[in-house]
Amino acid sequence: MEFLLALPKSYLAINSFVFGIIIGSFLNVVLYRLHTGKSLSGHSHCLSCGKRLRARELVPIFSYLALRGRCSGCGSLISARYLFVELLTGSLFGAVIMTAEDIVTLLSMLIFTALLVVVAVYDYRHLIIPDDLVLLLTGVAVLHTGYLLLMSRDSLVFAITLGTAFLGSAFFYSLWHMSKGRWIGFGDVKLAFPLGLMVGAGAVFSMIVLSFWVGAATGLAILGVGYVRRYFNLGSRCRQVTMKSALPFAPFLIVGFLIVYFTKVDVVTLLTYAF
Repeated sequence: MEFLLALPKSYLAINSFVFGIIIGSFLNVVLYRLHTGKSLSGHSHCLSCGKRLRARELVPIFSYLALRGRCSGCGSLISARYLFVELLTGSLFGAVIMTAEDIVTLLSMLIFTALLVVVAVYDYRHLIIPDDLVLLLTGVAVLHTGYLLLMSRDSLVFAITLGTAFLGSAFFYSLWHMSKGRWIGFGDVKLAFPLGLMVGAGAVFSMIVLSFWVGAATGLAILGVGYVRRYFNLGSRCRQVTMKSALPFAPFLIVGFLIVYFTKVDVVTLLTYAF
């Protein structure tokens, strides 16, 4: 399968994007039915009227756009989340194929990023990270790290990677413990470990710092939008967001991971140039 990586990058990126939006469509099903007792094999239907969706209404991205985000039966709005998940998964798969150096890393990261999409959206919706998803992420990360050990035959690097990932998780544990769960959830403590393994020992610090930067910027943006809407009396029915409002941290941690993994950015270097 190594010949795949020898194909033109543009060809690989386009096909990976298409494959990604198909997987993203499946991830939407997972997100809706996860921990609800519903089977993943059941037929898709409108959540408002129960109308069974036809094949032409299940084409990723295009069906949503063709239906203008509404059910063809009852006209109810379809959440833009479905379109977002498909586009996000497709984009991430394209990025993975552009950066993967070997087929094992490619397969590992495709699975890993798909799981990250589910974790981020699930945490955003429910403010909780399911343990089974973290276990799957950890399994993929451990296997991939073990593969790198076999390739390099350097047990010291392997030990350092494990230790750094553990320290990253321990840092979040300290925040969770000191705040008694008010600053950060315990799911984030567990999530930091597989992310640390996959990003590598030298990038864990940058991942953590960037996750806080992204979180702070997002929080300020939400507060700003809320202030404008209240000032101009727009969307008065929307839930008011304050400094004490709970925000899911997993999406910010995942964004920090993705930035560092794909761009190899180093926060220390950035700060050195900035100051």
